[in-house]
Amino acid sequence: MTRAELPLHRRTIIVTAYEEGGGEISVEAELRDERPWEKPPGGVVHRMVLAVRVRLADMVIVAAEAGMKDFPHAECPLITPAFDQLVGLCVTAGYSRAVQERFRGVSGCAHLYELSRALGPAVVQSALSARNRAAGPASHDPRATARVLNSCHIWAPDGVGLRKLDAGWVPGPGPRPVPELGHFQGTTDA
Repeated sequence: MTRAELPLHRRTIIVTAYEEGGGEISVEAELRDERPWEKPPGGVVHRMVLAVRVRLADMVIVAAEAGMKDFPHAECPLITPAFDQLVGLCVTAGYSRAVQERFRGVSGCAHLYELSRALGPAVVQSALSARNRAAGPASHDPRATARVLNSCHIWAPDGVGLRKLDAGWVPGPGPRPVPELGHFQGTTDA
């Protein structure tokens, strides 16, 4: 495949999470669309931000704020208050459907909608990090993985993630990637 050296479009989504104390985390997401070929170089078409605060006990969004830093039409920021509807949503089961119902199409902004979709899985990962950090060394407790069950083929009910736990793997820092199942069963070279 051949291609020109200068990209037509570049989209970047960055999600950053912070511990807030009181059993809450804040998660901030930014979407940036650039047209590198535009003059001046790197013409920014969209730069949207979405921040939520989440209560870890039940994974419910307790605060939300949307903003637009760069946008194509003067009226674009008028939709940002609609994203206050994220407050009260649980970011686990049903989150994607609720986001779609509230913000897809003319009920929202395509770019903030994409950010709200990206926030759900990032919040779950951030909550796992917050819990692991607070608990110190992870325990061999399959219930600790409840928020990741059925999230991918590794965490299917009969997936390799649970089998690794049963074989003695303790989630936590490194190594990454986690060795194959046989490593924990003693059937492969260490």
